[in-house]
Amino acid sequence: MKLNYNLKCNLANTLNIVGDKWTLLVLHRIFKGINIYKNLLEALSPIPTNILSNRLKLLEENKLIIAELYSEHPPRYKYVLTEKGEDFRDVFYSMIIWGEKHLDNCDKTVLHEKCGEKVEIKYYCSNCNEYVEDLIVNVYEDKNK
Repeated sequence: MKLNYNLKCNLANTLNIVGDKWTLLVLHRIFKGINIYKNLLEALSPIPTNILSNRLKLLEENKLIIAELYSEHPPRYKYVLTEKGEDFRDVFYSMIIWGEKHLDNCDKTVLHEKCGEKVEIKYYCSNCNEYVEDLIVNVYEDKNK
């Protein structure tokens, strides 16, 4: 039985979905276009089959992916990212950049496709129309209410 964080916290609640071993890697492989069960199993070897099935169900339940039937006889499905799943792009890139900077056994980096140079993470405030470094985390209040 999976233990969940019972906190009103963005990080904790995100980890309730993708914090299990393998879940984020399953989502990332689907993001990279590896979206058929057999291919996921091969790409994530040595993931056990029951773990892969459970992680796919978890991602479906949380609406990060959907299963689309691509063959009726026998029934075969491919897994497709939803808009919610696609939004993990920034998380993946951020983790790759962090790993390249701080870990010895990482061989990936994030490059600008046009010029081939490394990119960096910047935060942009659309209200002020500028990049910012002075970030705070606070309780969000919808100004439109």
